Amino acid sequence: MRCALIIPAWVPEDIFSSRTAASQINYWQPLGTLYVASSLMKAGHEVRFLNGAFMKHDEILNQIREYQPEFIGIYSTTFGWKKAVFTASEIRKSEVRSQKSEVKDKVFIAVGGPYPIAVQERCLEDCEDINAVVTGEGEITVVEMLSRLSQGKSLEGVEGTVFRDGDKIIKNPPRPLITDIDSLPFPARELLGDANDYIPPPATYKRKPVAVIMTARGCNRRCIFCFQIDKERKSGIRYRSVENVMQELELCLKQGYREIKFIDDTFAADYDRAMRITNEIKRCKLDFTWFASACVNQVDHQLLKAFKDAGCWAILLGAESGVQKDLNSIRKGITPDQTRKAVKAAKQAGLTVYTPFLFGIPGQTFEDGLKTIEFACEIDPDIANFHALTPFPGTELYDNIEKYGTMSGDLTDFTYQGAAFIPYTMTREEIVGLRQIAFKKFYSRPRFIAKRLLKLRTSHDVKAAAKGFKSLFWLWVKGNVFQRNG
Repeated sequence: MRCALIIPAWVPEDIFSSRTAASQINYWQPLGTLYVASSLMKAGHEVRFLNGAFMKHDEILNQIREYQPEFIGIYSTTFGWKKAVFTASEIRKSEVRSQKSEVKDKVFIAVGGPYPIAVQERCLEDCEDINAVVTGEGEITVVEMLSRLSQGKSLEGVEGTVFRDGDKIIKNPPRPLITDIDSLPFPARELLGDANDYIPPPATYKRKPVAVIMTARGCNRRCIFCFQIDKERKSGIRYRSVENVMQELELCLKQGYREIKFIDDTFAADYDRAMRITNEIKRCKLDFTWFASACVNQVDHQLLKAFKDAGCWAILLGAESGVQKDLNSIRKGITPDQTRKAVKAAKQAGLTVYTPFLFGIPGQTFEDGLKTIEFACEIDPDIANFHALTPFPGTELYDNIEKYGTMSGDLTDFTYQGAAFIPYTMTREEIVGLRQIAFKKFYSRPRFIAKRLLKLRTSHDVKAAAKGFKSLFWLWVKGNVFQRNG
């Protein structure tokens, strides 16, 4: 079958303030969609990928009219749901207007991604133009769906789907999570077009093009703000073999990629496995730079030094807060002292250190937020980010919102920027204020500015620093800098 996989059209200002978008915007390779694409291609289907990050809405519709797919899969986040609904509806309208006699049947439209997985049948209730929802990992499910559709059969019994049957909505049983991740074909990066378009935010990569890789799926931690398909964490972390990871790395290098961003929830969840992957990268003398994320209580100087020796240049360590009671509230399972030690060890190993922090934690006060800002300045990572805690559908926070605070009814606020969640102990204005204070105080320190200037080595470094300083300028002169289109 002819298949089109779509990310609806969007622009940076949908997420970020126009004043700071240049230093925040990123275009990730959409691994979930690319995994589904490669699975469909392996099953013999023809696939086109239409990415609204680089295409306007009308361009997507024109491609659909030209291609005439029989199946369309639309990816959606929470903040992107309105655009997914709009895209599906516009495709239907275009279909009705089409005068081509060869168009005999309506295209089958399915949705997947974090938001559809979380709310499932509500997607069909929201939009009558959508035929089905993929409610978990899509690689096996979508292939089975197309097998049924190509034979004119019902989706009754296809695990991991909710579908429309006339006026009825039928919810099939969930599909067990994929345990043998090695069995999946590698993501179809050949569908991306120009790989250089897909870059993380400025100052978070060294070389282009950048590929993203997941060496494992799932998480065994229980942070209340984290969405996992397996809410009960029964499956734990599903690891790919070291050999399989190395095969994908070598393929990416053959495809021309020069940097790898490992986007596992925590690359060091299995300490020994992380060390084996690192040693293999070094043994094979693979020429690429890389970036990873880890939990602060899962790393030490030995592992971080091994990362550095194998080409890793930066690590993200999830700090979240400098106040223990706030860490307890979000069930982070760490202490501020563990964060101090991890940041210090990473610096000593020669790595660039990134630490995200959260404001709007349940039970957090404005004074607690100020203490977290002081903590961030004390541990002095190379880059700190300060987000608003967001209650994404499917998380403990969202599912029990009345226990923790109140939540915005506007899905476009669910971006880490929009303060979609307000704990009972704070106000929206205080959360926005803390973010502004944090960025100003952290990035205006003479020590930080001097250190940043001394590290400038390449034209890329200079451009990234210029974008950062421009954002800092607007932080000082524009009071509502974190408002979208502000």
